[in-house]
Amino acid sequence: MEPMILERVYIRRFRKEDWKDLYDYLSDPEVVKFEPYDIFFEEEAKEEASKRAQHKSFYAVCLKENDKLIGNLYLDQSELDTWELGYVFNRKYQGQGYAIESTRALVDYAFTELGARRIIAMCNPDNHASWKLLEKLHMRREGHLKQNIYFKQDAMGNPLWLDTYLYGILKSEWKN
Repeated sequence: MEPMILERVYIRRFRKEDWKDLYDYLSDPEVVKFEPYDIFFEEEAKEEASKRAQHKSFYAVCLKENDKLIGNLYLDQSELDTWELGYVFNRKYQGQGYAIESTRALVDYAFTELGARRIIAMCNPDNHASWKLLEKLHMRREGHLKQNIYFKQDAMGNPLWLDTYLYGILKSEWKN
């Protein structure tokens, strides 16, 4: 994929040199609060940047003005021409429209260039910013899955079950 140049950001593939900017936000407990992993330390961020540089499902979102990586997008194909969307952004750049600008472009790319028929996304019901972003993309809340997943366990090893909102949009419904 060639970089996608947007109004204020551009989307490109990851590079292993991105580890410092990746560490900047994946080491923030508030940013990873709803993610299936804990905060990253520097060495883990280096390894993760290298992995993402070789993984076609991860996209780096960078500011046009200074090339700073401010977040990442995830888009992966599953069954029946359905693709799953995900995103994580540096807290310093949240609430400024960068996430909607970049996710909108990636969804459009999936429908127009990748042959996606349907795009889904999942988020924690307590993650208001995430589901509000999905609704700004005109995705429909298709379900509220009760205690369907866990990422952590309590001191006794029991799963800490979480709910999930499921969102979706069809290519026939997409209007960029």
